[in-house]
Amino acid sequence: MFNLVLFGPPGSGKGTQSDRISERYNLRHISTGDIFRKEMDEETPLGLRAKKYVEKGDLVPDELVVDLVMKFLDQHNDEKGFIFDGFPRTIRQAEILRSELFERGETIKLMIDLKVPEAELLERMRKRGIESGRADDQNEDVLQNRLQIYRESTEPVITFYTRHHKHYDIDGVGTVDEVFNRISCVVEQFI
Repeated sequence: MFNLVLFGPPGSGKGTQSDRISERYNLRHISTGDIFRKEMDEETPLGLRAKKYVEKGDLVPDELVVDLVMKFLDQHNDEKGFIFDGFPRTIRQAEILRSELFERGETIKLMIDLKVPEAELLERMRKRGIESGRADDQNEDVLQNRLQIYRESTEPVITFYTRHHKHYDIDGVGTVDEVFNRISCVVEQFI
Protein backbone atom coordinates (compact mmCIF):
# COMPACT_ATOMS: atom_id res chain seq x y z
CA MET A 1 0.00 0.00 0.00
CA PHE A 2 1.28 3.45 -0.94
CA ASN A 3 0.41 6.18 1.60
CA LEU A 4 1.25 9.83 0.98
CA VAL A 5 0.77 12.91 3.15
CA LEU A 6 0.17 16.05 1.09
CA PHE A 7 1.08 18.93 3.34
CA GLY A 8 0.97 22.70 3.21
CA PRO A 9 -0.81 25.72 4.65
CA PRO A 10 -4.44 26.53 3.90
CA GLY A 11 -4.73 27.68 0.30
CA SER A 12 -1.59 25.87 -0.89
CA GLY A 13 -3.52 23.67 -3.32
CA LYS A 14 -3.60 20.40 -1.39
CA GLY A 15 -7.15 19.53 -2.43
CA THR A 16 -6.59 20.25 -6.11
CA GLN A 17 -3.33 18.35 -6.22
CA SER A 18 -4.69 15.46 -4.15
CA ASP A 19 -7.44 14.92 -6.72
CA ARG A 20 -4.89 14.77 -9.53
CA ILE A 21 -2.54 12.44 -7.61
CA SER A 22 -5.49 10.22 -6.75
CA GLU A 23 -6.53 9.98 -10.39
CA ARG A 24 -3.06 9.30 -11.79
CA TYR A 25 -1.88 6.81 -9.16
CA ASN A 26 -5.22 5.25 -8.18
CA LEU A 27 -4.97 6.32 -4.53
CA ARG A 28 -7.94 7.13 -2.28
CA HIS A 29 -8.04 10.83 -1.36
CA ILE A 30 -8.77 11.51 2.30
CA SER A 31 -9.63 15.16 2.95
CA THR A 32 -10.58 15.69 6.57
CA GLY A 33 -11.81 19.15 5.61
CA ASP A 34 -14.20 17.73 3.00
CA ILE A 35 -15.40 15.02 5.37
CA PHE A 36 -16.03 17.54 8.15
CA ARG A 37 -17.84 19.92 5.78
CA LYS A 38 -20.10 17.04 4.70
CA GLU A 39 -20.76 16.17 8.34
CA MET A 40 -21.51 19.83 9.11
CA ASP A 41 -23.85 20.18 6.13
CA GLU A 42 -25.71 17.07 7.25
CA GLU A 43 -25.74 18.41 10.83
CA THR A 44 -24.52 15.12 12.29
CA PRO A 45 -23.37 15.15 15.93
CA LEU A 46 -19.75 15.01 14.77
CA GLY A 47 -20.40 17.79 12.25
CA LEU A 48 -21.99 20.04 14.84
CA ARG A 49 -19.06 19.51 17.20
CA ALA A 50 -16.58 20.29 14.43
CA LYS A 51 -18.50 23.33 13.18
CA LYS A 52 -17.81 25.44 16.26
CA TYR A 53 -14.05 25.07 15.66
CA VAL A 54 -14.09 25.47 11.87
CA GLU A 55 -16.14 28.67 11.94
CA LYS A 56 -13.47 30.31 14.12
CA GLY A 57 -10.65 28.99 11.95
CA ASP A 58 -9.46 26.77 14.80
CA LEU A 59 -8.25 23.21 14.44
CA VAL A 60 -10.72 20.44 15.18
CA PRO A 61 -9.45 18.54 18.28
CA ASP A 62 -7.13 15.60 17.58
CA GLU A 63 -9.51 12.96 18.96
CA LEU A 64 -12.32 13.97 16.57
CA VAL A 65 -10.02 13.98 13.56
CA VAL A 66 -8.24 10.72 14.40
CA ASP A 67 -11.53 8.88 14.99
CA LEU A 68 -12.80 10.05 11.62
CA VAL A 69 -9.64 9.12 9.69
CA MET A 70 -9.21 5.69 11.26
CA LYS A 71 -12.87 4.84 10.64
CA PHE A 72 -12.46 5.89 7.01
CA LEU A 73 -9.30 3.77 6.60
CA ASP A 74 -10.97 0.72 8.07
CA GLN A 75 -13.96 1.14 5.77
CA HIS A 76 -11.66 1.31 2.72
CA ASN A 77 -8.93 -1.19 3.60
CA ASP A 78 -8.94 -2.69 0.09
CA GLU A 79 -7.46 0.45 -1.51
CA LYS A 80 -4.08 0.61 -3.27
CA GLY A 81 -3.14 3.47 -0.95
CA PHE A 82 -4.21 6.82 0.48
CA ILE A 83 -3.44 10.50 0.09
CA PHE A 84 -3.83 12.25 3.43
CA ASP A 85 -4.91 15.83 2.73
CA GLY A 86 -5.28 18.03 5.82
CA PHE A 87 -4.11 15.26 8.14
CA PRO A 88 -2.03 15.00 10.23
CA ARG A 89 -2.08 18.59 11.44
CA THR A 90 -0.31 18.12 14.75
CA ILE A 91 2.64 16.08 15.96
CA ARG A 92 0.19 14.07 18.10
CA GLN A 93 -1.89 13.21 15.04
CA ALA A 94 1.26 12.22 13.11
CA GLU A 95 2.36 9.94 15.94
CA ILE A 96 -1.08 8.33 16.23
CA LEU A 97 -1.29 7.85 12.46
CA ARG A 98 2.17 6.24 12.42
CA SER A 99 1.16 3.89 15.24
CA GLU A 100 -2.22 3.01 13.70
CA LEU A 101 -0.65 2.31 10.31
CA PHE A 102 2.12 0.24 11.91
CA GLU A 103 -0.54 -1.92 13.62
CA ARG A 104 -2.03 -2.54 10.17
CA GLY A 105 1.39 -3.36 8.67
CA GLU A 106 1.53 -0.06 6.77
CA THR A 107 3.48 3.20 6.80
CA ILE A 108 3.58 6.64 5.24
CA LYS A 109 5.94 6.45 2.25
CA LEU A 110 6.47 10.19 1.89
CA MET A 111 5.23 13.63 2.87
CA ILE A 112 5.12 16.29 0.17
CA ASP A 113 5.13 19.85 1.51
CA LEU A 114 3.70 22.51 -0.84
CA LYS A 115 5.55 25.79 -0.32
CA VAL A 116 3.56 28.96 -1.15
CA PRO A 117 4.24 32.56 0.05
CA GLU A 118 1.70 33.90 2.58
CA ALA A 119 0.44 36.75 0.36
CA GLU A 120 -0.47 34.25 -2.36
CA LEU A 121 -2.12 31.93 0.20
CA LEU A 122 -4.38 34.75 1.39
CA GLU A 123 -5.32 35.69 -2.17
CA ARG A 124 -6.10 32.07 -3.05
CA MET A 125 -8.29 31.62 0.03
CA ARG A 126 -10.20 34.84 -0.61
CA LYS A 127 -10.82 33.81 -4.21
CA ARG A 128 -11.90 30.31 -3.10
CA GLY A 129 -14.29 31.86 -0.60
CA ILE A 130 -15.94 33.98 -3.27
CA GLU A 131 -16.15 31.15 -5.82
CA SER A 132 -17.36 28.46 -3.41
CA GLY A 133 -19.40 30.57 -1.02
CA ARG A 134 -17.35 29.29 1.94
CA ALA A 135 -17.89 31.93 4.63
CA ASP A 136 -14.76 30.83 6.52
CA ASP A 137 -12.64 31.79 3.49
CA GLN A 138 -14.20 35.25 3.22
CA ASN A 139 -13.40 36.49 6.72
CA GLU A 140 -9.97 38.16 7.03
CA ASP A 141 -9.69 37.47 10.78
CA VAL A 142 -10.47 33.78 10.23
CA LEU A 143 -7.89 33.57 7.42
CA GLN A 144 -5.18 35.19 9.55
CA ASN A 145 -6.08 32.95 12.50
CA ARG A 146 -5.93 29.86 10.28
CA LEU A 147 -2.43 30.76 9.07
CA GLN A 148 -1.27 31.53 12.62
CA ILE A 149 -2.54 28.17 13.84
CA TYR A 150 -0.81 26.50 10.90
CA ARG A 151 2.51 28.13 11.81
CA GLU A 152 2.21 27.25 15.50
CA SER A 153 0.52 23.84 15.52
CA THR A 154 0.82 22.29 12.09
CA GLU A 155 4.16 23.40 10.67
CA PRO A 156 6.04 21.41 13.38
CA VAL A 157 4.75 18.21 11.71
CA ILE A 158 7.41 18.88 9.06
CA THR A 159 10.06 18.08 11.67
CA PHE A 160 8.33 14.77 12.46
CA TYR A 161 8.49 13.61 8.84
CA THR A 162 11.97 15.06 8.30
CA ARG A 163 13.18 13.00 11.26
CA HIS A 164 11.74 9.90 9.58
CA HIS A 165 13.34 10.83 6.19
CA LYS A 166 9.99 11.19 4.43
CA HIS A 167 9.74 14.99 3.90
CA TYR A 168 10.02 16.61 0.45
CA ASP A 169 9.50 20.31 -0.33
CA ILE A 170 7.70 21.21 -3.57
CA ASP A 171 7.31 24.74 -4.95
CA GLY A 172 3.53 25.26 -4.88
CA VAL A 173 3.54 28.39 -7.05
CA GLY A 174 2.65 28.09 -10.72
CA THR A 175 -0.10 26.55 -12.77
CA VAL A 176 -1.89 23.47 -11.48
CA ASP A 177 -0.07 21.42 -14.14
CA GLU A 178 3.35 22.81 -13.22
CA VAL A 179 2.89 22.00 -9.54
CA PHE A 180 1.48 18.56 -10.36
CA ASN A 181 4.49 17.77 -12.56
CA ARG A 182 6.83 18.68 -9.68
CA ILE A 183 4.87 16.42 -7.32
CA SER A 184 4.82 13.56 -9.85
CA CYS A 185 8.62 13.67 -10.18
CA VAL A 186 8.90 12.92 -6.45
CA VAL A 187 6.06 10.36 -6.30
CA GLU A 188 7.54 8.43 -9.25
CA GLN A 189 10.66 7.76 -7.15
CA PHE A 190 8.60 5.89 -4.54
CA ILE A 191 5.60 4.27 -6.17
